[in-house]
Amino acid sequence: MSQKPTIECAPNGPYLVKGLENLRSPKGERIATKPVTALCRCGGSANKPFCDGTHSKIGFSGEKSSTQRVDKRDNYVGRKISIHDNRSICAHAGHCVNELGSVFKYGSKPWIDPDGANVDEIIETINKCPSGALSYTVEGLESRVQDREPMITVTRNGPYAVVGGIELTGQPWGQGASTEHYTLCRCSGSKNKPFCDGTHGSINFRDNQN
Repeated sequence: MSQKPTIECAPNGPYLVKGLENLRSPKGERIATKPVTALCRCGGSANKPFCDGTHSKIGFSGEKSSTQRVDKRDNYVGRKISIHDNRSICAHAGHCVNELGSVFKYGSKPWIDPDGANVDEIIETINKCPSGALSYTVEGLESRVQDREPMITVTRNGPYAVVGGIELTGQPWGQGASTEHYTLCRCSGSKNKPFCDGTHGSINFRDNQN
């Protein structure tokens, strides 16, 4: 069995992805990779998703912001399922709110009602969360069921969506964060670099190449 790919964050530079064979465009088309593929994370490359050295010209910093959300996982306990949520690593893809509004109630407090739908519907929705901010526990067992082939998807005007347990080296993980799937900032605006925090939406990040 071949070794899984790895991702290294070059200091104030690109993501150095080693051994990745499956890189996809927002349309699902395969993008050619190299033994070491440098992916832009400053948002400025004219050759997205690849790095073209722009980070050094614009003074990109890969540091986390002092104003980032507090790294804290909240637990919402229901009769049949408990839902766990860490807002600091949420990429705001919107699957939860858009697809199961009876459970994930944007703007409400508390914003999650674990008894608002049946367990299967909740699990199906949580499994679509690309960032790993959401997870769940049923009958005392926290589930980490998903086991996929390593792949990185360049999402439309959003982060890199990573699945398949690709190792992200040298980076601390948020409370309860998934290491099987997570999202990496590529707009340069996240306060929780290298992880996406949804800032691409508020700054209207655009990638005209992908």
